[in-house]
Amino acid sequence: MDIHEFQAKDMLKRFGVQVPRGGIAYSPEQAVYRASELSGDKWVVKAQIHSGARGKAGGVKICKSEKEISEAASWMLGRMLVTHQTGPQGKMVSRLYVEEATDIAQEIYLGFVMDRKEERVVVVASGQGGMEIEEISSQEPESIIRSVVDPAVGMQSFQAREIAFSLGLDAALIPQAVKTIIGCYKMMEETDANMVEINPLVVTGSGEIMALDAKVSFDDNALFRRPEISELRDKSQEDPRETFASDRGLSYIGLEGEIGCIVNGAGLAMATLDMIKMAGGEPANFLDVGGGASPDRVLMSFQAVLNDPNVEAILVNIFAGINRCDWIAEGVIRAVKELELTMPLVVRLSGTNVEEGKRLIAESGLPIHTAETLADAADLVVRAWSDIKSNSAKGAA
Repeated sequence: MDIHEFQAKDMLKRFGVQVPRGGIAYSPEQAVYRASELSGDKWVVKAQIHSGARGKAGGVKICKSEKEISEAASWMLGRMLVTHQTGPQGKMVSRLYVEEATDIAQEIYLGFVMDRKEERVVVVASGQGGMEIEEISSQEPESIIRSVVDPAVGMQSFQAREIAFSLGLDAALIPQAVKTIIGCYKMMEETDANMVEINPLVVTGSGEIMALDAKVSFDDNALFRRPEISELRDKSQEDPRETFASDRGLSYIGLEGEIGCIVNGAGLAMATLDMIKMAGGEPANFLDVGGGASPDRVLMSFQAVLNDPNVEAILVNIFAGINRCDWIAEGVIRAVKELELTMPLVVRLSGTNVEEGKRLIAESGLPIHTAETLADAADLVVRAWSDIKSNSAKGAA
């Protein structure tokens, strides 16, 4: 789960990380009022969406007057802001963050991420802030600093000092930098975050270290014990297909294709996507129905897949261990009947109670195609989808 910049900064502040003063605004008038509260002669108006690279898309404006603030706010609010991270559909701007402008003397990149290979939190830092980490690694690879944190002892002062000195900071700034690094780590540890990114972390002209921007992501699996974090969720920033699925406990990731997938197990789901691609099709989603899937859960999986208007065919691929093929078959039959499914549907079942599952489908009398292997299932669903495309093209001609 991602949160907005202003929420991330509020959390960082509680862990001792300095951030510029600012306030949230929902209208141009409120944006002007926030600036007057901050005083000064220069402000930054920032669109609050779950995406980086907002500045390149016009989502960050430096303003020197109330008129400029009002104009910037009017332009941003209600706009679908498109960045390279949002995709062509963009994300709706429904709130702004107005903060005091900062005199920047140096920019730094500082990130904390859960490294699955290391099974540790890894600190990634660079003295070249202001760019995406991918750009930094390609343009300034020698500037990348990596430091693995031992979970048994956590981030120690000596380790934070090593990182700070490696960034080339002035000796007088090291105590501030250490406080910032340890504060970020503690926040990540105590809130079940899986990523904390400050880009840029800046040194101001007056010699202060501040988080000028912040991105934080949390482990969805830990939200049950973090109700205060769950309350920060903004569903308007999420893919509605993924929101529908996650609210029902399904693992779903929306893609751009036309063939919907319902599979059990992440590895088998990835293999299914690959086989569809190899057969010449384009998968519309990744969906792991999970272990012990009941007929009701299978029905919900169909609903999640059909929420995507681009889906024109569906492939169900189940290798049952904890699952039972007869439960899956019951769910498939219910879905076809209750959702009045007319698009091509291919089902491949294997494992526990497979013969009973196949019998239920065969005796249902419904137009459900079956296959013995994943390769056959992928070929069959792609052919069925291709036939639909061909018939549509002929009808249009």
